[in-house]
Amino acid sequence: MRKITAGLFISLDGVVDAPHEWHFPYFNDEMGAAVGALTTAADTLLLGRKTYEGFAEAWPDREDAGGEDAVFAKMLGDVRKVVVSGGEPKLTWRNSEPLRGEFVEAITALKAEEGADISVSGSVSVVRQLLAHRLLDELHLLVHPIAVRSGLRLFDEGEERIPLRLLESKTFATGVLHLVYGPEETPGEGGYDEAKAHLPQEEA
Repeated sequence: MRKITAGLFISLDGVVDAPHEWHFPYFNDEMGAAVGALTTAADTLLLGRKTYEGFAEAWPDREDAGGEDAVFAKMLGDVRKVVVSGGEPKLTWRNSEPLRGEFVEAITALKAEEGADISVSGSVSVVRQLLAHRLLDELHLLVHPIAVRSGLRLFDEGEERIPLRLLESKTFATGVLHLVYGPEETPGEGGYDEAKAHLPQEEA
């Protein structure tokens, strides 16, 4: 069974919207390595339609331009790209295909294929669905030390809680936290009666 990993730039107040407007001052070698590791470990990119369209508009031109980011752009172009959309997206970038069928069944079938990891970049709506259906194996959050104050947040209003387990954590020199979460089977139990035993006690 293949692993699905997702990586998101996120602010302290949970905003994942338009990261190009606020995250670049924090992009250093450590973050570049973290982003690169997610991509190079995968042979399939799973993208929402909006993220795909943004990538398809930018990265092929960067590959053709032959600049400093051309190698990464070529890597994105060469990898298989599966696009989640409610309609029929225009797939102009090479090695692109739509996700066919009902979401849970199609993703389950994709995970069951032979191959390396499946990586999700951006694509907040896709990440939300994967989390809701417990199909996401690793959630990589690059938490930036800034409160953006407006914009789309990763977790929207909902009835069911989504318990997660911290797998790894690392602090970058910029103050960015790289937090890796995996699914937790059930939320933690207990209330104040259990918690109060851990409050500071008067020394004898």
